[in-house]
Amino acid sequence: MSIDTLYPCAYYYMYLSRRLEEKTTDLFRSGKVKGTVTISIGNEATAVGMALPFRHGTDVFSLLQRDFGAHLVAGQTPFNLMCQYMANAKSPTHGREGNVHHGDAKSRRFPMISHLGNMLGTIVGGVYAARLKGENAFGLTVSGDGGTSTGDFHESINLASVRKCPVLFLIENNQYAFSTPVSLQYNCEKLSVRAASYGIKGKTIDGTSIEEVYTAVCDALDYMNETSLPYLLECDTLRMKGHAVYDNAEYISPEQQAAINARDPLPKTRAALLEKCSISEEALVQLEQTIDTEIERVIAQALQVERPTPKPAWDIYAPPNVLSTKPFSASGIKHLTGAINLALDHILENNPEAFCIGQDIGPYGSAFKTCKGLHKKYGNDRIMDMPICESASTGFALGASQTGGRPIFEFQFADFSTEAVTQLGLNSGTWYFRTGTPAPLLFRLPCGGGITLGAFHSGEFEGLWSRFPGLKLLYPFTPQETFEAIVAGYYDLNPCIVFEHKLLYGAQKGDIEFDGNLENVWRPRHYHEGNDLTVITWGAIARHALRLAEQENYSLDIWNPFVFSPIHWKSLADSVHKTGRLLVVQESGVTAGLGNHIISTLTRECFSDLKTAPMLIAAPDSPVPFAQELESQYLPSLDHIRSAVKNMIGATQ
Repeated sequence: MSIDTLYPCAYYYMYLSRRLEEKTTDLFRSGKVKGTVTISIGNEATAVGMALPFRHGTDVFSLLQRDFGAHLVAGQTPFNLMCQYMANAKSPTHGREGNVHHGDAKSRRFPMISHLGNMLGTIVGGVYAARLKGENAFGLTVSGDGGTSTGDFHESINLASVRKCPVLFLIENNQYAFSTPVSLQYNCEKLSVRAASYGIKGKTIDGTSIEEVYTAVCDALDYMNETSLPYLLECDTLRMKGHAVYDNAEYISPEQQAAINARDPLPKTRAALLEKCSISEEALVQLEQTIDTEIERVIAQALQVERPTPKPAWDIYAPPNVLSTKPFSASGIKHLTGAINLALDHILENNPEAFCIGQDIGPYGSAFKTCKGLHKKYGNDRIMDMPICESASTGFALGASQTGGRPIFEFQFADFSTEAVTQLGLNSGTWYFRTGTPAPLLFRLPCGGGITLGAFHSGEFEGLWSRFPGLKLLYPFTPQETFEAIVAGYYDLNPCIVFEHKLLYGAQKGDIEFDGNLENVWRPRHYHEGNDLTVITWGAIARHALRLAEQENYSLDIWNPFVFSPIHWKSLADSVHKTGRLLVVQESGVTAGLGNHIISTLTRECFSDLKTAPMLIAAPDSPVPFAQELESQYLPSLDHIRSAVKNMIGATQ
């Protein structure tokens, strides 16, 4: 874009952004706009200049709350933005998200979340998956000076560098993170010097100069096109008001404010437009008046839009679009690891968009050898060893799911999934609710104790992850169920977590006969027919209940919910109605697992048929101990379960 074209185009968006946000401030003060209204005034040159070189719908974006002008450049209309700030029925998020937390996932402009740094990894994944399909896509992701202090900032840039993803990491340095000055955020002269640590180039520029921003971004794109490496660009920009409209910025002195005002990019760009381009003052005034008139019309129109109508049931899950897939048969499966390996191979062979990520899943075959042989068969692009960055890797997977990829992420241990609580629980889990766009993701969690690995390698965490709406949880027990869970979780359009108990990896045997019916997978599993007591259990500890029923002849009706979110209650409730008694057995601690939730729900549903109070057998609310003697005492035992059964129904029948 030539200078003659750049300045008129940029000024149009900068002026439009400024006036819209000034009106938004007035609307907030009159009560017509709610929420955390953070505005871009002072940042227009950076916001507009960085967005102009990118291709809307092809390149992958994530923008911050002070990038109002960039949203306009990328195709968002003033009317839609005003509706978003008013949280009305025609807002891009239908009133479901905060006024600055919007985007257009279908057009590859991912929505913002408030957890700083957590948007960066999604862009890396989005660019990677697009390029895996052969697209020449680039990425733009934005962080403030405060966001550079987060772990995801480091993780994401490092991941992009290692994986050679051409993403522009742009830092909007306006000297303050809310009220915290940069002197308390970092101790280097310029944030761009950090680029060398990642083996990439970096640069600091004047973020109030539209020409300098635009030129630097174009240069960065040239560099990324030549090298496929990311680029770090720091823009020295402005925040001319407080953090949000309710913040009067008392922490900024009058002298500091005067210096900030003197660098205002809007009059600077206006003056350059008159000087460098063949446009008269009269024509420029006419343009500004036309924009002002259009803004008044847009606001009046937005104010007339009805309020959002609550729904009786929130649509937090994307509906299925694939109900069946290719059948599969295998006999003589000696252990769960074999079933997992077969399921992954089946998926990868039949779905070229599928790829696996995780730690040590490549030539090594993963910590428990569940991925053995897959790297040799499918190569580096589809069996990806990742750096140790669970949070950025989860964001990577989420972003990849939005540009045509279908990632399968193995956490080395379920315990390590806690590193990704924001990305998995709050970003991925809420994605469909916020954007209306599915996020088809599969996460595998090797979990559970019993093999003396201690507190940081032995948790289950089905209770933790069930607390996040939008996630689907499956906990298989047999090789058949494990194959079904992985395949069904892959084809589902929602983030799915499959729990794989490590103690079952080498213990369970069986055949696999999968007819390809995906709908039939999502149901509780019935292991033993009985009339005296309903036992609901899962994971390795379920073997104890089965032993009581099969070897000691107790009449137990044994169920595994299998799908823990959302739980399908009818079969479980029918069993309790029949037996009148309920025992829940879990390996997790009393308050850490799902047992109490299951008991409370089924008690409400079946109260009139209960013959005795339901019971829960669980581990203590304690970390899992390491020594075998301590762990065996910690885990619920066969004797514990036998004693509870006797107390509830009496002696062996």
